[in-house]
Amino acid sequence: MPTDFTGKWKLRDSYLFEEFMADCNVGLLKRQAAKMVSSEHHIVQDGDKMSVTVVATGQKGKQQEYSVGGSFSEQEVTGDTAEVSTEWDGARIKEIHNAGDFTYTLLRELQDENTMVLHLESPKGTQAKRIYKKM
Repeated sequence: MPTDFTGKWKLRDSYLFEEFMADCNVGLLKRQAAKMVSSEHHIVQDGDKMSVTVVATGQKGKQQEYSVGGSFSEQEVTGDTAEVSTEWDGARIKEIHNAGDFTYTLLRELQDENTMVLHLESPKGTQAKRIYKKM
């Protein structure tokens, strides 16, 4: 039985995220603006099927619909289009974002029933962490 990420999650802490964004060619102004953004992930999961709505104050959100084990396309904050491949990595969901000029990895995991952690690894090896709490 896969881990169930269903719920509304609000960003509480972020570590090395600005450095991660710099490694992914995000400009200084967008990195500065990202510090001020409050982010939420609204997730509905049915087995391997994921629906993730990202709501960010002052910025355009995004909607992801995919089945773990498949792939989808999305626009990165840089404006580049990325092909995103997904797979289960134990109880975590691994996403590999390939935007042509850069590739990064995101691992989504539940630390406990009220804490979701996104582990991000940049093309240059910076390991950022985004910690979300269930609302």
